[in-house]
Amino acid sequence: MSAVIPLAAAKPERCVLVTGGAGFIGSAVCRHLVAGGRTRVINLDKLTYAGSLSALADVAGSPRYRFVQGDIADRALVARLLAEERVDAVMHLAAESHVDRSIDGPAVFIETNITGTFHLLEVALDHWRSLEGEAKARFRFHHISTDEVFGDLPFDASKFDEQSPYCPSSPYSASKAASDHLVRAWHHTFGLPVVLSNCSNNYGPHQFPEKLIPLTITRAAAGLSLPVYGTGENVRDWLHVEDHARALEAVMTRGTVGQTYVIGGRAEHSNIAVVAMICDLLDAKVPLAHGKRRRSLIRLVTDRPGHDRRYAIDPSRIERELGWRAEVGFADGLAATIDWYLAEPDRQAAAVPLVG
Repeated sequence: MSAVIPLAAAKPERCVLVTGGAGFIGSAVCRHLVAGGRTRVINLDKLTYAGSLSALADVAGSPRYRFVQGDIADRALVARLLAEERVDAVMHLAAESHVDRSIDGPAVFIETNITGTFHLLEVALDHWRSLEGEAKARFRFHHISTDEVFGDLPFDASKFDEQSPYCPSSPYSASKAASDHLVRAWHHTFGLPVVLSNCSNNYGPHQFPEKLIPLTITRAAAGLSLPVYGTGENVRDWLHVEDHARALEAVMTRGTVGQTYVIGGRAEHSNIAVVAMICDLLDAKVPLAHGKRRRSLIRLVTDRPGHDRRYAIDPSRIERELGWRAEVGFADGLAATIDWYLAEPDRQAAAVPLVG
């Protein structure tokens, strides 16, 4: 009679190297994969200003999770991790991602997003070539990117899809566009089995408070002014980070090699509307003194250079081919995100860059 092996003791189905796993989206991916119980996660992160190990507290003690502080450009380190851990897939999320910072200092975006991706591709290619049989067949390099590589859209019914031409507007989006092209080139020229995904604006717990939603929540909770670029009419398609993590696992495990999948929440809202929603939700939860309404804190400020008008995603392919759907409605997800920031005493409205 054969012994029954508990699931916790069973061999995981796969080992995944997540780059940038201490970042906002990366940490959500790590938590999601570890919670699934059949994936061992190696988190490689440089721990720059936006990285947070506190976002990984729930998985830090798991035998299926390992954190390594390091740079994706450190070829020796990456090669050692791929070989030692017998990595089946790389999910590449490590990137500089804030548009305002890319305008103020584009050099680090070029170094990390383009040169760093090049080094990672070279090591991944060597690793894949060293594999044999089933291990080689199952290996994937999943490159996670942004819808900003497509430029912007007019205020109409048009949407980005997998055939949308590239037209990046900022140093950030240009650097991500370049990395996308590198990944496709390593597939077409060298045969590296890749999948790519481009997502819309993410929101949710653990996001560094320089982006629109956490910045607005933390400042509004403290009764501080709420800066909004231009007229605030710029539109974004909002995707909850947990929905995104589920989508990324689907692309990594079931996506067609060489294919791109755009991922969006089908939740378009203007920046000014999002800020107003946050104000109203906070007024209901934690009113300001003397009945002051938080909408009165909104301040329109000088627009940033090259500010894209509108992003919108048509996620029909991933819905049709992989069966993924966004499950978190924007109103519910925003309310839950506000509750999370209110419950986090260390999330202060610090002096961070303005955001659009």
